[in-house]
Amino acid sequence: MRRLYVLLPTEASCRAVVEELEAGGIPQAHLHVVAGLSHELKDLPEAGLWQRTEIGRGIEWGVGLGGVAGLLGGLLAVAFPPAGIVLGGGALLAGTAAGAGFGALVTAMLGSQEHNHRLDSFQRALAVGQLLLLVDVPRARVDEVREVIVRHHPEASIGTATPGGGEALDDGGSGDPRGAG
Repeated sequence: MRRLYVLLPTEASCRAVVEELEAGGIPQAHLHVVAGLSHELKDLPEAGLWQRTEIGRGIEWGVGLGGVAGLLGGLLAVAFPPAGIVLGGGALLAGTAAGAGFGALVTAMLGSQEHNHRLDSFQRALAVGQLLLLVDVPRARVDEVREVIVRHHPEASIGTATPGGGEALDDGGSGDPRGAG
């Protein structure tokens, strides 16, 4: 999947793009609108916690780091068992699973409080009333969806990235995707 970042000047143009994409087969679950406080997104698919915060990245890190810590704890428990208790491979598995679960829980709570840094470059545009539409599309349809948006809405600026990936935004040839003009 690729994520298109579509910066639109008005609610009306955003609504029109959403309707066209839904008619073109993009499910509403793959459309997420981010707007400033001045907008009420009554009938638009508002971005949720997964899009607005770093919760996904936090969970990924938590599972990894917690799993490693749990594995090390399990290794210590097997190497130096408490008196009278014989531990085996189950202790390693249990320690790894418990560590991964605890790490995911803790970092999910922390990540839900941290804003999504991929949206930082759009803050100025959002502050002046523009709307940002995040569209998750299969890689094979990126050019098609981009063409539909640009053809019907030349006022839109489009950039792409892999959701959750470390890629920088790139401009799709239709203006500055951050609205910094």
